Amino acid sequence: MARGYGQYCPLALAAELLCERWTLLVISRLIDGCTRFNDIHRGVPRISATLLTKRLAELEHAGLIVRRPLKTGRGYDYGLTEAGAALESIIMDLAVWGQRWSRDMVTDDLDPAFLAWSMHTRMNTDAMPEGRTVIEFEFSGIDKGFARFWLINTDAKVDMCLKHPGFDVDIKVMSDIRRFVEAWRGFRSMRDEIANGTIRLEGPAELKRTFPDWLLLSALSPFPRQRPGDERALIENAPSAA
Repeated sequence: MARGYGQYCPLALAAELLCERWTLLVISRLIDGCTRFNDIHRGVPRISATLLTKRLAELEHAGLIVRRPLKTGRGYDYGLTEAGAALESIIMDLAVWGQRWSRDMVTDDLDPAFLAWSMHTRMNTDAMPEGRTVIEFEFSGIDKGFARFWLINTDAKVDMCLKHPGFDVDIKVMSDIRRFVEAWRGFRSMRDEIANGTIRLEGPAELKRTFPDWLLLSALSPFPRQRPGDERALIENAPSAA
């Protein structure tokens, strides 16, 4: 636990817990429905397992989460208490503020593992073919060459893989990761980027045609960027804004 502020102010008391590094992101994953340690970790991929264990213990001690032994097998699942669930609207408001006013992204922010996790929660499975569909994503523009991950939709259940899943790929998506994330966050038009080839698709013509319908985009994409900078300029200079 961080050192206290030495104030009885309720904001100071809340900040002592919630402003620890990673804490709000861990709570956000629980709000998103993650209940197992590995699922939470996949949603916050850059935290170490040791630190995640510590943060979960702190949140349990503070009364924001409960830890329950699994009914079968070893391990635990985690759930929000009434106090933890009460943070949902606060965290959403903070995320909207970040979409509108936080700094522009830098290269180190473009974590493909987090993109994989966030995308697998935001796929329009109703628009996807029945049965199993395997999508491979290959991104350039990161520090270590290329990054790849796979999303697999099987009868409306989407899984993510950071290693080849062993199935044939139905459609492959290739892009500079910054450009794709800018479209995912709503700063560019995903359809326009695909149409002009900056986001490239390989696969059967019918799948390429319907692929844009599969993407729900970030839940924050409807909120317009307000901070002046390159990301706001992308929206202002878009053809549709003319």
